[in-house]
Parts: sequence; structure tokens; C-alpha cells
Amino acid sequence: MSWQQRIDNALTQRREADALRRRQPLARGAGRWLECDGQRYRNFSSNDYLGMSQHPAVIRAWQQGAEQYGVGSGGSGHVTGFSHAHRDLETDLAQWLGYPRALLFISGFAANQAVIAALMGEKDRIIADRLSHASLLEAAALSPAALRRFQHNDTPHLSRLLAASVEGLQLVVTEGVFSMDGDNAPLADVAEATAQAGAWLMVDDAHGIGVNGEQGRGSCWQQAVRPEVLVVTFGKAFGLSGAAVLCSESVADYLLQFARHLIYSTAMPPAQAVALRASLAVIRSDDGDERRGKLAQHIAHFREGAQGLDYQLTASESAIQPLIVGKNAPTLALAATLRQRGCWVTAIRPPTVPAGTARLRLTLTAAHEREDIENLLEVLHGVRE
Repeated sequence: MSWQQRIDNALTQRREADALRRRQPLARGAGRWLECDGQRYRNFSSNDYLGMSQHPAVIRAWQQGAEQYGVGSGGSGHVTGFSHAHRDLETDLAQWLGYPRALLFISGFAANQAVIAALMGEKDRIIADRLSHASLLEAAALSPAALRRFQHNDTPHLSRLLAASVEGLQLVVTEGVFSMDGDNAPLADVAEATAQAGAWLMVDDAHGIGVNGEQGRGSCWQQAVRPEVLVVTFGKAFGLSGAAVLCSESVADYLLQFARHLIYSTAMPPAQAVALRASLAVIRSDDGDERRGKLAQHIAHFREGAQGLDYQLTASESAIQPLIVGKNAPTLALAATLRQRGCWVTAIRPPTVPAGTARLRLTLTAAHEREDIENLLEVLHGVRE
């Protein structure tokens, strides 16, 4: 088989399974409205849960940061890329979330890969929730450690795996809010089982930070859990991009020595760090509380109105409200029908989700108005009829 045959065969298999991924250039992709090919749609596919990407204070902060620092960092944080703006953001994040240190990364994917690669050795074991994000599972699979998966949110199964003999150290990995089902992890139970086994806990709270808990401090704060490693990302409720790892002083110093993504990647632009501090200030303010309250109202309204649809709702109380359709072709057809009726939704198919669980991944945001939720429900019920 040639290289070209390998590539062609893989693409053919994806097409035949109605699983081929495509990108579409958009005039606007975040916020209440999405614009594509001159048409405007109600946007139910954005992770901008609090509408922060459009917040005037955040936009102004980025502009001011660019005027002060320029538009790029100029290098790795270990060379010339670590600025006062980065330091101040790390300090604010650590204080807000109750950790000694925070370290900035260019993305959540990079943060997860960097931490797992740096911490794990060949005699160690990673025990991950089977529905953990691809960045976590891929990092675990590529690390020298053994990988075991426990059934989704099944703490007794986790405890049994932790009890199995291992020569090295154990790291338990889970999410705060799961990205495809939208449900919450039982973090208090997971943390207790992890501590009893003498293991460490790593939580990726990409979809909980900014939304859950007091001042939006996230899923761990909400459940009174303090994992040894907490990863928070800025591409969702913060409305920007990038990530941070919250940890102890010694772990931060260790990662600065051994986390290759930190050492060899160009640091995020300082202007972005300035904008992130502005976003954090809003999230912690009364404005942030109002946005979280508005989002909660939208979620409750949607779930109440979605009763009676032919599609399965997950047990999600988050901004992620998936409708499980099942097979790929009807899921794509339903997404296309909703777009024809002015609602932009995304069909999620295997391998992103398990086979037979293709779905519409609907996301609600504080940027929506009640009429948007009612329009979505009207369209969904109209398709059913």
C-alpha cells in the first residue's frame, strides 16, 4: 500500500460512515448570532457560555494590551515570552481558585498533554474516566504509564482499579463537566477514592470554570474538592483561548523544568493575558453573577420545553444540552433541517462520541435571549411533527 492509498482509504471510510469532518469559514462564529455565506443564524454551537467574547471591557483590554506589548510574545516563556501581564494573570488565577501557583499554557489540549507527559513514568498508572476529553486520553495513551479506564462516573469501579497492585504512582483523571454529555463528575466521591488509594487527582474543568460555583470558580470549588492538578481553559466561559494549570509550588517548579509545551512553545500574546484578566474581573463581578443566572434560566427553560421530543436528553444541567439521535445520517439530516430554519447546530458523530450515539450538541449561552430558546424549541418540535 502506498501513502496515497492509505490516505484515500481512510477518507473513503469516513465518507461512507457519514463521519467526515469539514470546516466552514464564518463571518462570525461566537455570540448570539452566527453569520455564514451572507445569512444569519441563531447560534447554538458556541462554547462562549457567558458571552464574554463580545464583552466591551474584554475587547478594550485586548486593544490596550496590544498597544502596550504588541501582538505577540516573541518567544517561549523561558526566553523572552513571559511578561508582567502573564505574571499578573497567573497571580490572579491562583488567588481566585485558592492555589499557590498557576501556569499559563497556549491551549487546554497543550496543558493536558504537558502535565501528563511530565508527571508519568513507565511504572506508573493513569486511571481515567472513559469519557474524558481526547486530549487527556491521548496524552495518557502516549505516556509511558499504563492506562486504565473506569466506567463513566462510576466511583466503585474507580476504587477497584485503584486497589490493583502497581509498582509506581497512580494518577486519576476526569473532567468537571463532560464536553459531549454535559453531565457533572461526582468529584467529591472521586477525590475520596483517590485519596484513600494514595493517588493524585487531575481535573480538567474546561466547561465548568466561569460557570459553576461561587464567582464561577468551577466544579471543584462547587463540590469542595481541591485536586492536586486543576486545569482550567479560557476558550469557553472566558470567551478567549488558552489555559492554566493550578497546582502547588513544587509541582509548578517541576513543570517549569519538565513540561515541554511550556519550554518549547511560544507563549500566548501578552495582550491576550491582559484581556483574560479583564474577563476574569467580569466573571467575578455582579455582571458575572447576572450572566450565570441568565444562562441557568435558559438551561431550565430548554430542558422543560424539550420534554416529549423523540431524541434522548442527557442528564445535563450545564450549558451543553445534547440530543442523542443515534445514527450518523439522520443526525446530519436533522442538523441541516435546523439550519434551514435559522438555527445553527452541530452534528457530533463517532469517533468523537461512542458508536450509535451521534447527536446534536446544543450549547446555550448568556448571550441568548428567551426568544432564541423558544424559537429553538419550536423548530425542534416542528421537525418532530
